[in-house]
Amino acid sequence: MQFDEKRLNRRIFLNHAARGLFLLSTLFALLVLAVLIYRIAKDSIGWLNIDFIKRNLSIFPEKAGIKGPIIGSLLLMTVVIPITVIIGVATAVYLEEFAKKGRIHRLIQTNISNLSGVPSVIFGLLGLTLFGRVLGLGSSILAGGLTMSLLVLPIVVVASQEAVRAVPGYLRDASYALGATQWTTIWRVVLPAALPGILTGTILAISRAIGETAPLVVLGIPMLIMKIPTSIFDDFTALPIQIYYWTLDTVLTAEYANLAAAAIVVLMIMLLTLNMTAVLIRNKFQRKF
Repeated sequence: MQFDEKRLNRRIFLNHAARGLFLLSTLFALLVLAVLIYRIAKDSIGWLNIDFIKRNLSIFPEKAGIKGPIIGSLLLMTVVIPITVIIGVATAVYLEEFAKKGRIHRLIQTNISNLSGVPSVIFGLLGLTLFGRVLGLGSSILAGGLTMSLLVLPIVVVASQEAVRAVPGYLRDASYALGATQWTTIWRVVLPAALPGILTGTILAISRAIGETAPLVVLGIPMLIMKIPTSIFDDFTALPIQIYYWTLDTVLTAEYANLAAAAIVVLMIMLLTLNMTAVLIRNKFQRKF
């Protein structure tokens, strides 16, 4: 077999060129992120403090705070988390352990994959029609939580499926050999082994739910509400909504840009905390089989 040196040199050149291109793309993305973080941190100086977190919303920038939006975001997650986890994990277990592989299974799987790519505004329209108007929930925390659950549910289902699918088959076989039923095997063997992947996917989905704005805007969540929500049936506002409207109001009042930057820093801290928690949970419960 004759050695083609030119072809080899060409492939090596293309390999180096591709590596350099990918490196430049990564550096460009990191540069843009660094510039954004710098601008946000610079604009938030002098505005981000304990009083800003403890104060309620106000029409006066120097007196405005984000206590209400923070509580609204946390209450929103009390609706999103249980609904998303229960329905998402149950769906994944059914598709992987109980459902027969066939046309219906492929149809369900395709629809779940397609839902992951649907724009978030569409989920907002669905939530407005179904939860806000048909069920009469209006712009309450419950309506927003149900809408956000629909948005991130495909992420949890897919992540849970991958985690369940990654459990070695011999663990199931060993459980069956000891006389365990299918449900006992799933509950005692499969789910504990798949727990790190399920929790990681769930927390990452919740991180997206906290930062989403479009569905809540379509749902009609107010930007300025003085009353602190106390139940899931109360009207509320959330951090992404408040940031969005403060950004719009910078045209009229320049100080709102500083308020938006300070709120973005708080939201980023919440998101980074959740992502770090996901990594720690994965590392703590990770098992090698």
